[in-house]
Amino acid sequence: MKELQYPFDSEYILKKKKSIKRQLLSREGVSYIEKKIAVLGGSTTHDIITIMELFLLNYGIKPEFYESEYGQYWQDVMFDNPELVEFNPDLVYIHTTSRNIKEYPEMMATNEQVDELINSTFAHYKVMWDKIMDTYKCPIIQNNFEMPSYRILGNKDAVASFGRVSFVTKLNMAFYDYANSHENFYINDINYMAACYGLQSWADPFYWHMYKYGMAVPAIPEFAYNLVNIIKSIYGKNKKAFVLDLDNTLWGGIVGDDGPENIEIGQETSVGQIYSEFQEYIKAHKDIGVMLNVNSKNDYDNAIAGLSRPDSVLKPDDFIIVKANWNPKDMNTAEIAKELNIGADSLVFVDDNPAERHIVESQIEGVAVPEVTTPESYIRILDRSGFFEVTNFSEDDVKRNEMYKANMERKQQETSFADYGEYLKSLDMVAEIKPFSPVYMSRIAQLTNKSNQFNLTTKRCSQSDIENFAADNNYITLYGKLEDKFGDNGVVSVVFGHKEADVFHIDLWLMSCRVLKRDMEFAMMDELVAKCKECGIKRIVGYYYPTAKNKMVKDFYNLQGFAKTSEDNDGNTVWDYDVSECYENKNNYIKVVR
Repeated sequence: MKELQYPFDSEYILKKKKSIKRQLLSREGVSYIEKKIAVLGGSTTHDIITIMELFLLNYGIKPEFYESEYGQYWQDVMFDNPELVEFNPDLVYIHTTSRNIKEYPEMMATNEQVDELINSTFAHYKVMWDKIMDTYKCPIIQNNFEMPSYRILGNKDAVASFGRVSFVTKLNMAFYDYANSHENFYINDINYMAACYGLQSWADPFYWHMYKYGMAVPAIPEFAYNLVNIIKSIYGKNKKAFVLDLDNTLWGGIVGDDGPENIEIGQETSVGQIYSEFQEYIKAHKDIGVMLNVNSKNDYDNAIAGLSRPDSVLKPDDFIIVKANWNPKDMNTAEIAKELNIGADSLVFVDDNPAERHIVESQIEGVAVPEVTTPESYIRILDRSGFFEVTNFSEDDVKRNEMYKANMERKQQETSFADYGEYLKSLDMVAEIKPFSPVYMSRIAQLTNKSNQFNLTTKRCSQSDIENFAADNNYITLYGKLEDKFGDNGVVSVVFGHKEADVFHIDLWLMSCRVLKRDMEFAMMDELVAKCKECGIKRIVGYYYPTAKNKMVKDFYNLQGFAKTSEDNDGNTVWDYDVSECYENKNNYIKVVR
């Protein structure tokens, strides 16, 4: 929804929140995931929840909220409020601010006294976080603390150990240390948000003394948007790739008219420096797994010449796909999504030309099209949009660009074989198929939230969910990691389910589309049957729930030898497999390491 795209009009959102919600809920064809979110507040949270809901709905997440009474965030957890226990949240958000710091160091307090107060304040939160993890086993989002609104010591407040600025900084560091040592614990960085918004405006005392809001009410939409970006990332709603224009987007000028030697890039001019900084920003995204692509109305040779300048930060090899031609940009964008084998709703299209933005946005459903304006604002707009918010980070993310480039090479080699089986043999594939392992928990959770086309039930899981399944003896879990002569594809397939007596129910079966038709699904089936036999399972029951994106696996269980036992009016099907029958391995081309 355009009104909720950054940069948005916060005043408009606050004023029109009810009508915006009605519009969001009236959208046709939107498939929501439903999540229960507990908001435990150290200050008033009503409007925060209202605006959070708008942004969550816009991301395809339909929330149900539990809201603590004012200031009861700690008591609700520690004293097991029956309503919270019954609610059994999927995610807990703790909304505390510097207003909730009850005690600061006294003037001239010793370092030991300051440390003691830091430890006691931190312990107040830690005991709550630990209990949430033990009781609800769900992700936690915790605010850090914004800077105090005044400094008794002036600039010395940040230096003296007993200064308030120093105290808040140390307390925040303790929070960060906890986050770094605990999976499924995330910091909502309101310290950064308050700085961006302007601390004096953020901490306007009127809203605290009149309404007990920990921040100015006009700041709530930006605050809620930043918070919701964490939630949508946890549940797999991030984008995956940039689709970038060139002329007046990655450099100043038009390379076809001005020539590559005359475009604005590099350190010689102030304008060139702006574009170089933007290229550095874009290139840094490769390191977090964002795929870079070009969509430019240009002759291909001119585009490559511009990217090949010695002072260009981005080089041709930084991009997976370069579409430099005279085709409509919506056509190029659709082809990029198809060639990457991802949905168009995983793309962020960046172009300085409003007409091109309008065409792509109106013709391709789901693609993000930020309203970039002047070059000096590009980084701010993209960065604050939160398209690629990092909550879990794995080795596979770092290698994603290389993985997709290797996949292009595989496709090229495939065309040189007349026999597809010979092509598969030539790949020298080796798969590691084992029960869920701690080293891959993050990646497994990512896959459950990202994979849509080859996903039988589209069950979405947080990392804490995955860890709980792995630790439960009533579950069978498997991940599949695939390598071949072109490189490591990483973890590409996940199967798990629960046992009921001698019956195994498959709760989720998914696979990354980049390894389709390479026998990986058969290798996973072989290992699943073997595990079921070890556990005395006699029947495997599979489920297929159709969505707009997973029609390709409608008959998956039939291909695996299952028999369909039921189908309802919505196309949901149930399939049955008799494990007791003589089973012959279906995988012919992958060497499996167990």
